[in-house]
Amino acid sequence: MENKSSSNFLKNIVNEDLKLGKVDHIITRFPPEPNGYLHIGHAKSIILNFELADEFKGKTHLRFDDTNPVKEDTEYVESIKEDVSWLGYEWDNLFFASDYFEEMYERAVLLIKKGKAYVCDSTAEEIRRMRGSLTEVGQKSPYRDRSVEENLALFERMRQGEFKDGQKVLRAKIDMASPNINMRDPVLYRIAHATHHNTGDKWCIYPMYDFAHPLEDAIEGVTHSICTLEFEDHRPLYDWVIRECEMENVPHQYEFARLNITNMVMSKRKLKQLVDEKVVDGWDDPRMPTISGLRRRGYTAEAIRNFAREIGVAKADSVVDSKMLEHFIREDLKLKAPRTMAVLDPLKVLITNYPEDQVEMLEAENNPENPEMGNRQIPFSREIYIEQDDFMENPPPKYHRLFPGNEVRLKNAYFIKCNSIVKDESGKVIELHCTYDPETKSGSGFTGRKVKGTIHWVDASQAVPAEFRLYEPLILDQDEEDETSFLDHINPKSFEIVQGFVEPNIESSKPQDKFQFFRHGYFNVDPLSTKQKKLIFNRIVSLKSSFQLPK
Repeated sequence: MENKSSSNFLKNIVNEDLKLGKVDHIITRFPPEPNGYLHIGHAKSIILNFELADEFKGKTHLRFDDTNPVKEDTEYVESIKEDVSWLGYEWDNLFFASDYFEEMYERAVLLIKKGKAYVCDSTAEEIRRMRGSLTEVGQKSPYRDRSVEENLALFERMRQGEFKDGQKVLRAKIDMASPNINMRDPVLYRIAHATHHNTGDKWCIYPMYDFAHPLEDAIEGVTHSICTLEFEDHRPLYDWVIRECEMENVPHQYEFARLNITNMVMSKRKLKQLVDEKVVDGWDDPRMPTISGLRRRGYTAEAIRNFAREIGVAKADSVVDSKMLEHFIREDLKLKAPRTMAVLDPLKVLITNYPEDQVEMLEAENNPENPEMGNRQIPFSREIYIEQDDFMENPPPKYHRLFPGNEVRLKNAYFIKCNSIVKDESGKVIELHCTYDPETKSGSGFTGRKVKGTIHWVDASQAVPAEFRLYEPLILDQDEEDETSFLDHINPKSFEIVQGFVEPNIESSKPQDKFQFFRHGYFNVDPLSTKQKKLIFNRIVSLKSSFQLPK
């Protein structure tokens, strides 16, 4: 796969480290916590880590930071592996934090022996209160001066399961007056009597992320540990753990700005809330910014990779317009997706002068922008369906579609003229009676007269029923970080189902097949089509946008 990434500050750092001999090879890692599905923000990190290592002929590890058995599950592990592979990347090694639990325990024992860690009986709330604030220094724990021997004995008893959850923790002994709150005796281990997806019931104490993560990087020989900006204040603790645990390899942490996109939730915790409270239909709901949701909706890995490369890597947070992501899926599909016709809100048209029982096959291009995709044959007969909004009984000025007495072109077919209408008891128009001009067949070279409107249609005798799922942004408000109003900004119109018809040539379409439906946009066959034994299309994106890439 071609790496089209441009220069960025991380690439410059790696290049300089190699040039100066600080490292002789590059190892990066993508370290997801298996407590949810990955979203497009994770995709940016995946692309960055894999392509950075690939460019410098290095390696990338896929490593699961599975240190919290209460929230983790093998379902998430498998989904993450699938997402990384689908994006187009192959990891050099697959690791789990739980692979190193024994070594992490021994490193914690080393800290105790050095007088750098102690067992604390304070509750989580007491510890939080004693840590102070940005304007107040912390208060030392009353258990901070326990002897090395007592701490070793208590830590071993914690491991043996003698204490309840929350009864004791192991804390680092650093500096309760540090201006960096993360350095005020952070918790290194907590008790959790929970079955771990990888180690079962072997352990009942688990390392905290800030303790485990640097050790994992060091054990694996990671050279450049890349994370998002919220971990910048954690870097001194990262370095402290590496140094005081006397790790042979010394990785370095570098931070970059996380991905924020308008009208998208970019918090795994909030995404899980949407799933748990059934606001959405699972992690792969096409409205979700999860990789699985984007894939089900119809986004391609190529579009996501190109999007991530375009936004680049920065050190300052910013917000990306969601229309930029839409731009890249349009760009990716415009030469790949066959052009075909679908009617989402059908109105029947009877062509009164067309021979009864006659079906004519007409030729249509599959993609005018990509002639190599060839042509297809579409049926045409006396009865067709058009869109309801392609007809108005009393149209406004400059309305060029069908209305009584007006003539339009049927795409790839003939001119038709509306002569009369049929209404139901409520006065709604339910059928149009039209005549066609056989001299105006598309492609015949007819130049006798011109019409201003062209509309799409499907043949009623062979039209295939289909369900169309139309999407708008799930979140109306752009500031999804507002904790008090997160669920108040759900868009009630984010999902609509309509029933219509498609051309018969796509009746055998399979999940993930993609099409451009004339005037409606790009659509993807939903995996539910197989289960429900009917065609279900998700609209990926509309056809047009005013968005333009900055020059």
